[in-house]
Amino acid sequence: MTNESTQKSPNLANVKIVLVNTSDCRNIGSAARAMKTMGLSELVLVDPIEMPNGQAQALAAGATDVLANAKVVNTLEEAITDCGLVVGTSARSRTLPWPMLEPRSCGEKLIEEVTDYPVALVFGRESSGLTNEELQLCHFHVQIPANPEYSSLNLAMAVQTLSYEVRMAYLAAQNSQFKAKEDEEEYPVVDETERMFQHFEDALKATGFIVPSHPGLVMTKLRRFINRARPDTKEVKMWRGILSSVEKSAKRNAD
Repeated sequence: MTNESTQKSPNLANVKIVLVNTSDCRNIGSAARAMKTMGLSELVLVDPIEMPNGQAQALAAGATDVLANAKVVNTLEEAITDCGLVVGTSARSRTLPWPMLEPRSCGEKLIEEVTDYPVALVFGRESSGLTNEELQLCHFHVQIPANPEYSSLNLAMAVQTLSYEVRMAYLAAQNSQFKAKEDEEEYPVVDETERMFQHFEDALKATGFIVPSHPGLVMTKLRRFINRARPDTKEVKMWRGILSSVEKSAKRNAD
């Protein structure tokens, strides 16, 4: 089991969305909106033909901050220079085979490695995508398995789809860390548990819920219920506190 102190949390701020040579600034605005809905904020524009303007801001809606903070560079190499993992989007088969990822595994791989360094998801031109040279700068390629009879995805749709997969992988990682933290809870030894059960029995007798001459199966059923829940050490201590309060209340009522 991974120790909580050494386990790193994925940081979505280290996931870059890189748009290469985008021709229509409105697509940049829509892409920014798609990013923000999935919690992504790092937008890099490589040599855009049209810089974001009022039209881009209008389509970005509430994601104008993503647009305002976008970094503009001249080349893809400059955009990804600090990245340890780069995945390029490809809409068609290339002459040179390259390691391919499905969208789901793409999101998982990006989140898996973003704990160690920045990662990038690269999108090409609206009309022609990424060049072979640009794709060869990527460690992996990803292709969205759209309907082969109508596979037309605009830039913002592609960004939305893959950003969603990144977010799903991020949430899964967060849940996994939470589960790991839960698993690291300390559990009581048998002696502590038995003392809790004895405390339960004493308190229930004090309230009259258990009649000593006819105890029935109350404690057997209670044991089964509590063992199924498997309380940790803190929860056992909490129950002991509750039972002490019940006993005090029963004593006051008896007086």
